[in-house]
Amino acid sequence: MTSEPLFPRLRAVTRPLTEIPDLLALADPVAPLAWIRGDRGCVGIGEALRLSFTGPDRFERAADAWRAVSAQASIDDPVQLPGSGLVALGTFAFADDSAAESVLIVPRVLVAQHRGTAWVTLVSEAAESERAPHVPAAIPAGSWPGVAVDPAPGSEDDFRAAVAEATERIAHGEAEKIVLSRQLLGAVAADADLRVPIRRLAERYLDCWTFAIDGLVGASPETLIRSTGGAVSARVLAGTRPRGANATSDAHSRDALLTSDKDQHEHAFAIDSVVTALTPHVRELNASEQPFALELPNVWHLATDLGARLADDATSIELAGALHPTAAIAGTPTPVAVAAIGEIESFDRGRYSGAVGWTDAAGDGEWVIALRCAQFGPAAAGERQITASAGGGIVAGSDPDRELAETVSKFRPIVEAFGAPSPASSLS
Repeated sequence: MTSEPLFPRLRAVTRPLTEIPDLLALADPVAPLAWIRGDRGCVGIGEALRLSFTGPDRFERAADAWRAVSAQASIDDPVQLPGSGLVALGTFAFADDSAAESVLIVPRVLVAQHRGTAWVTLVSEAAESERAPHVPAAIPAGSWPGVAVDPAPGSEDDFRAAVAEATERIAHGEAEKIVLSRQLLGAVAADADLRVPIRRLAERYLDCWTFAIDGLVGASPETLIRSTGGAVSARVLAGTRPRGANATSDAHSRDALLTSDKDQHEHAFAIDSVVTALTPHVRELNASEQPFALELPNVWHLATDLGARLADDATSIELAGALHPTAAIAGTPTPVAVAAIGEIESFDRGRYSGAVGWTDAAGDGEWVIALRCAQFGPAAAGERQITASAGGGIVAGSDPDRELAETVSKFRPIVEAFGAPSPASSLS
């Protein structure tokens, strides 16, 4: 006697497209599923499968569940490009004890683009009658009234006090670095078209992955892990300066970052944590010789790119779990820093600074750290609550006012994207 499978048997049928559609115009305005960077990315419409996880083993259970789903799936994929065939989009909470769910979502329809090639994938249960995949009709632009996200009363003073507490712990030798964050809060009409701020982020932050998954919306510059065809890469960011008001001050800000002992030291922590986590799973690991200044519209980041070859059968979800949390978003030593965050921060980070990205049936995928983002809550009383988050690394000598100012710079992408539309804009 055979038992029923734990997960539904899925069928994924992918077909190439002769024209490249406007991806965001296809997305659900109030529940968009999107992963976009320049001429690459996808949007999902509907849900064929949703898997949810919580707790310290969320990455491991997600990886096991996805292996099981993929192993029994029927896949017809003549395109054979990253993101074709059976694909899940996902987001994982930062903390082991977070109340926020970590999810993998398989869209019913996925429309994707990889540079000059586009395709559509239809996912159904194997028992359903077979249908040909097709691109759904674009959804007309809805309203985006603009929304302000602001600090809760007293929260800026709370953040300064948290920085002071972290620097005291560091001075006493408890840790070398503790990454602290703070939140901005707002609300928007339940029927607001989230594609408006998503498109703004995608068009302005071209060096970032813009994402919208289960209400988490943002644009992250930091690749946690990319694993495709045995090639593994990551981008480590640690150390930040705001952009200058003119060319002279901007160059000074960049040069100050590149020559800062504090930022170089912080950056070295972050690289070490990634190398340590990846080493058991890869070979031929290499990194750029010196950190470089990554230019974004709002800040300069100290950055290092890492590359390697996969040495075992670890999937992208498992690699993301091995890396998370990195020193860049937790601190050093990481277990001590994570414990300190739980004691010093007065809120649950949720999915902020967790992992967000995608995976396919082969286990390949791309995951970024959920930065420059905001979580939209469920509709209630005609509106949705918004929580935006940003943070920074606290090390010996960190100044509370300067750290607060750094978070202001990091909030800028979300604050600007969520603002009121210009009179001539249309879904922009």
